[in-house]
Amino acid sequence: MIVAKRKPIEEIKEMVKGYQKVLNVGCGTCVSVCLVGGEKEVNILNAELEMARKMEDNPIEMGAASVERQCDREFLAELDDKVGEYEALMSMACGVGIQFLAERFPDKPVLPAVDTTGLAVNQDVGWYEERCRSCGSCVLGWTGGICPVTLCAKGLYNGPCGGTNNGSCEIDPEQPCAWFKIYERLAGQGRLDLIKEFHPANAWQDQVPRTLIQPGYEKAEATGQKT
Repeated sequence: MIVAKRKPIEEIKEMVKGYQKVLNVGCGTCVSVCLVGGEKEVNILNAELEMARKMEDNPIEMGAASVERQCDREFLAELDDKVGEYEALMSMACGVGIQFLAERFPDKPVLPAVDTTGLAVNQDVGWYEERCRSCGSCVLGWTGGICPVTLCAKGLYNGPCGGTNNGSCEIDPEQPCAWFKIYERLAGQGRLDLIKEFHPANAWQDQVPRTLIQPGYEKAEATGQKT
C-alpha cells in the first residue's frame, strides 16, 4: 500500500493562487485508508481553500470528485465529462495517481495536494512500472505531472543535463529524456516559465527503515488498540 501525507496548506494555496476554478480529485484506495486523500479529505481541503481565499477577497470555486483508484486508467474515465469546466486539477492521490491524471488530461495543470512518503508491496503476480520514489517532497506541480526523479536516469530535480539528445537520454537512446518531456508538457500548458524554477537538493526520507503512523491512528497505536 502507498502511504502519503497532505501538503501544508500554505504550499497548496501557493499552487492554486492563479486559478479560480479547480477540481479536487480524491482516490478511494491507499490514500483513503491512511486518511489523507479520500472523499472526506477532499471535502475538508476544499472547505479550507474556499474559506482562505474568501478571507483574502480572492474567491475560488473548488469542485470535488473521487474515483476508486487514480492509478488505474479505467477509473479515470469517469472524469472525462467533468474536467472541461475547470482551469486546473488537484490530486489527493499518490505520485503515481497524479501522473496518470496528468497523462489523461495533458492540457490541464495537475497539482499535487499530498506528498507520497512510503510504498508497500502488492504480493501478487503482476507487472509494475516505477513512477514514484516516495521522496517526500513532490515537485509534480512544477514539472507538468512528470516525475524527474524516476524518469530521469540521473534523478535530476533541475534539468536538463548536457546529455539530452533529440528527446532521448544519453544513457540509452530508447530512454526518453525526462526534462525534454517536461519541457513539452509545460509548453503545451503555457507554463514554460516553471522550468526555470530552482528546486534545492532533496533531503531523502525513505532511505532507511521507518515506522509510519498516520495522525488519525496515533491514539490506537499508543493504547495498543490496533485493528
